[in-house]
Amino acid sequence: MILILLGAPGAGKGTQAEALATATGAAHIATGDLFRAEIAAGSALGLEAKSFIDAGKLVPDAVTIGMISSRLAEPDARNRVILDGFPRNVAQAEALDAALAHSARNATAILLEVDRDALVARISGRRICSGCGRSYHLTKNPPKHEGTCDTCAGALTMRSDDAPETVAARMTNQLAALDDVIAFYRASSRLQVVDGEGEIGEVGVRLARAAAAVGLHE
Repeated sequence: MILILLGAPGAGKGTQAEALATATGAAHIATGDLFRAEIAAGSALGLEAKSFIDAGKLVPDAVTIGMISSRLAEPDARNRVILDGFPRNVAQAEALDAALAHSARNATAILLEVDRDALVARISGRRICSGCGRSYHLTKNPPKHEGTCDTCAGALTMRSDDAPETVAARMTNQLAALDDVIAFYRASSRLQVVDGEGEIGEVGVRLARAAAAVGLHE
C-alpha cells in the first residue's frame, strides 16, 4: 500500500516519514530527494526538471508524476511506500490515482495537523544541511554539534524562505493547495488526521498507530 503523508510546511513530515519508514520497512519517497537523485543521475526527467529549477520555475506536474511513477516501479517500492511531499495539488492526486488504477495498489492519506502559529515557530527554527539536505530544528531536533550535520558534517543553514517575515506569505499560498488535497482524500474516505503537535516521539507514536490502522506495518 501507499501512504501519503500530508502536512503544511514545518509540520514535521520529513522527520516523521523517515522514522516511520525505518520502523515499517517502507520505502520513503520524498520529492525533494527524488529531484536531486534524478538530476545527479542525468536522467531525461532529471534534466527536464533541472531546466525549470534553474529558471526559477515550478517543475510541471507531468515531470513530477513521471518521476514518482518511475520510482514506484522500483523493487524496494513495490510493497510499502510512504510518499512525502506528493501530491501537492489535486491534479497530482488525480494523476496518482490514475497511475495506480492499473495495479492492485491503493493510496491513503494521513494529515499531520499543526496549528498555524506553531508552524511559524517551527519553520523559523528549521535548519537544512547544505550537503545532504537533512532537516534539523534548533529546539525540537537539534544536531549533536551546533551548526553541523550529524550525517555528513555539512554546514547547517536557514533557507531564505524560512525567515519569519516570509513564512506567513508561504503559508497563505501553500495551505490553499493543501486544503484542496485534504478535501480530495476526505471525499473518498481515504484520510486520517493525526495531531502533529508535541514532542517528536509523541507524534511518532500517534502516526505509527494511525498508519497501522490503515495497513502500513511491518
